[in-house]
Amino acid sequence: MYFFADFVLDTERAELRHADGSVTHLRPKSLELFKLLAENSHRILTKEALMEAIWPGIHVGEDSLFQCIREIRLALGDTRREMVRVVSGRGYLFALDVANEQAVGVATEPRQEETRRHRKSRKGRFLVVAAALLLVAIAVASLALRGDRLFAPSRLVVVLQRVATVGGGPEDVALARDLTSALVKGFSRIEGIDLIVPEEDAALARQGQTGLHVWSELKRDPGTWTFQARLIDAQNQEIKAVAEVQAGAEETDRQRLVDRLVAGIGYPLGARLSDLQEPDRRVAAPSDVAIRQAAASINQTTRERFGTARAILEKYLAGDPDNVELQIALAGLHLRGVQMSWYDPVQRAAAEHDADTLLKSALASRPRSLPALDAYCRFLTVTNQFTESLVTCDRTLTVNPWDGAALYNLSLTQLQLGRFDDALAGFLQAERYDTPEVSRWTWLLGAGWANLLLGRDEQAVAFLSRSIAITPGSGRTYLLLATAYQRLGRPREAREALAKTMEMRPGSNARNVALPTRNASDTFLAANNAVLRTLIAIGLPPGTPR
Repeated sequence: MYFFADFVLDTERAELRHADGSVTHLRPKSLELFKLLAENSHRILTKEALMEAIWPGIHVGEDSLFQCIREIRLALGDTRREMVRVVSGRGYLFALDVANEQAVGVATEPRQEETRRHRKSRKGRFLVVAAALLLVAIAVASLALRGDRLFAPSRLVVVLQRVATVGGGPEDVALARDLTSALVKGFSRIEGIDLIVPEEDAALARQGQTGLHVWSELKRDPGTWTFQARLIDAQNQEIKAVAEVQAGAEETDRQRLVDRLVAGIGYPLGARLSDLQEPDRRVAAPSDVAIRQAAASINQTTRERFGTARAILEKYLAGDPDNVELQIALAGLHLRGVQMSWYDPVQRAAAEHDADTLLKSALASRPRSLPALDAYCRFLTVTNQFTESLVTCDRTLTVNPWDGAALYNLSLTQLQLGRFDDALAGFLQAERYDTPEVSRWTWLLGAGWANLLLGRDEQAVAFLSRSIAITPGSGRTYLLLATAYQRLGRPREAREALAKTMEMRPGSNARNVALPTRNASDTFLAANNAVLRTLIAIGLPPGTPR
């Protein structure tokens, strides 16, 4: 056992005991990590050292470590991150004095009377401090009643209720239990909120009617599971968000079913929580119409409409330079032009610089904005800034763990770093979540691409065909499909797919369809050049492969 502050960590029982007698049970990996931190208190432990110690010989993502850290902080009530500290660029540090069971046992009896006196003294000091804090709380409350939001809490309290069932059959109850566990796991990854999971009604009553409550219900109709959720402000019963998702009851893969249902409500609720943590949104303005007009133009995938969209956005942004929505929209448009090769080299450099400036400005205004984080995650991936991309995309997932767009860009980075299996796993995770639906074609494209580079051409055709059925995107999807067809001995279909690319991207050749090579791994470049050689054999005009 380990003793620190008002806690006892009992490793044999896998629990943390509090001074008030309450007990928090810990998962095995969280317990191992907690023990390691306690044994090395006041020492900085790198993330790499922690991951190697807790998951020896196993490749896991950093999100597994973050989840364990999050669970430890929740158990400690360390909302300010003062006990388990992050040392920027170095690792984690447990900032409490720790004594183990043996050391405590030797010193216990002689110090019992001293401890009792100390506790009385501390109790007296505590009452004085508590009285002072009460006066401060009254002052703050009076400001709040006057409408002053200067001291509004920066963290949201989210009370996640257990999933209810309609009908209550054994299968329904079992699935509802799995959904509750998955929701807890997902919401616990969201930074900036304090998550409460009531064990029973009495525990909820002790918390009081505060916070944002997530109420959800699972219902089974013939052939369909329906999962509904509401986000309600307990103080005034205002409904902040509603979400609903359906899945086929014939799904035999239980984990896939749970992932799809949980993401279907988790994503919109997570997006709403992100909005609630941002400064007050502005009212609707003419620029909203401009953004919709620009989107309608660019979605037609022609160079002329691209120019129209850019002109619209630049006009409105000149009149409202601090408009975050316009900044994000114009930066996204620049990236579209880069991906479609609609900029010459000088214009491309200027467009990338402008997009970078716009997105940094947007994030400075709204650091937890999901659209801004998504856009910057994409920008860093498109411009091959892979180290920064990994960090930003991972941060995006701490705002919304079910964000398939961030998962896609994170996996695309892994792909270009030569980690094909990791990339495929990420694309498939996004495919299971299927949120947001507007990005569905991207992770299908990614899964097809990863399978192609892994030599799994049949699987590549399946995913790429599904992606094209939604949208051909920039036209590169057809190039990958043509390669897969050629390798499968289907040359006619390969030529037809290549012709589609040439129709969408006139003047394409092996040079200008290839992705930038900066920072890409040798493994990826070798596999990518093999794809280019296949395309040249099909009929793509040659260039100098990158």
